Amino acid sequence: MSRIRKKERLRAQPPVELVIDRLSHEGRGIAHHADGKLVFVDGALPGERVSARVTFSNRKFDEAAVLDVFEAAADRVAPPCAHFGVCGGCSLQHMAPAAQIAFKQQVLADQLRHFGGLQPGTWLPPLTHGHASYRRKARLGVRYVIKKETLMVGFRERQGSYLADIHACTVMDQRLGQSITPLRQLIAGLVARDHIAQIEVAAGDELAGYQDVALVFRHLVPLEPQDVQALTGFCADRGWQCYLQPGGYDTVHRVWPKEGRDRLYYRLPDFDAPGRPGEGLTMAFHPNDFTQVNAGINQRMVKLALDLLDPQPTDRVLDLFCGLGNFTLPLATRAREVVGVEGVATMVERGYENARANGLTNVSFYAQDLTRDFSTQPWAGLGFDRILIDPARSGALEVIPHLARFGAHRVVYVSCNPATLARDAGEMAKAGYDLLQAGVMDMFTHTTHVESIAVFEKRRPAG
Repeated sequence: MSRIRKKERLRAQPPVELVIDRLSHEGRGIAHHADGKLVFVDGALPGERVSARVTFSNRKFDEAAVLDVFEAAADRVAPPCAHFGVCGGCSLQHMAPAAQIAFKQQVLADQLRHFGGLQPGTWLPPLTHGHASYRRKARLGVRYVIKKETLMVGFRERQGSYLADIHACTVMDQRLGQSITPLRQLIAGLVARDHIAQIEVAAGDELAGYQDVALVFRHLVPLEPQDVQALTGFCADRGWQCYLQPGGYDTVHRVWPKEGRDRLYYRLPDFDAPGRPGEGLTMAFHPNDFTQVNAGINQRMVKLALDLLDPQPTDRVLDLFCGLGNFTLPLATRAREVVGVEGVATMVERGYENARANGLTNVSFYAQDLTRDFSTQPWAGLGFDRILIDPARSGALEVIPHLARFGAHRVVYVSCNPATLARDAGEMAKAGYDLLQAGVMDMFTHTTHVESIAVFEKRRPAG
């Protein structure tokens, strides 16, 4: 809290000229004042000479924002979004996509070396897929400014805690990104316009016969009938699903359409269930369920993970932190048996639902908090030939001691946090697993978020 107050109270400082040495893992330029004091510069790239304004200062370092670029790096590009620099949704739009990938690869390499003391035997080629309209899920903030009689919908400011005043988003699915201005107009006309806190937006694949977009409106007071009618009418006109959320997630309920399945869907076209050649897998999800936000990368990621894990028709495979079955079901098209374990019970239900819908009978799901002791669980006593791990940002540290008992000779680890992947990789090395391959996947283009994948193999006894 004190740091936030210091930032707010810092008086305007005269511009300083800085030369940027490199990037921090947060994507900020690193420079030094003439006296040697460290400066983190938002919006700067390595090799640039910039004018910057100091926005925060303490004894150890300063923080600054670029005012002007005197000498631009070769990797600097014009941001594709007019709101970049103000909106906090993206942080790297000023950097060429290839340079973003190189930056993320360096972050992963640094973390593996620093936290795990490791480097892979080989680096995997980066996994990429486009740079625009990739994001199919987001949580948009809503704020009505009474003094200005203005309503804003969007993400938080890059340099503050308020909402950025945006009218469109170039990284969101076009159906969503082009709806921000209409949503502003819609909510501004509600009786409860100053009591709508956020909008959860989700888009599925465009499949015949299904509403492929859903909006979840979080409201802080009961809505008048005319407000409900306005929200449902907005969605009905577009063929979208409309949900209301008056409290926690357990209060989410659909108000349009009144009938039919309350699901969205995405496809995994590279995998066919037995007896369904060429159909691929269709995955159902609720708009509040966790799914990977980048549909194109997700398809490629699942295929890459299975190619690296290389399950055989006689294998029993374990999928830890399995969610709704994003990897579990594709694994079931190749292996004899697959066990999926997930901490959220509703996701386990979704996994079974998806298995049934795709005609897969060789898969079972279990609800289990994997941060707690699970050694007495029935599935934990089975042997597994291969294991796939896809944990949350906190990683899978509690799982590592069990790997040797499971007996798997190959493990593929999908990570959304290179620091915890590196930490866990170090523990896996102690448990007898060698890091064979690793690489990055550009799940969140134009951000510093690093999605990565690593392959481990059981070390053979010497001699």
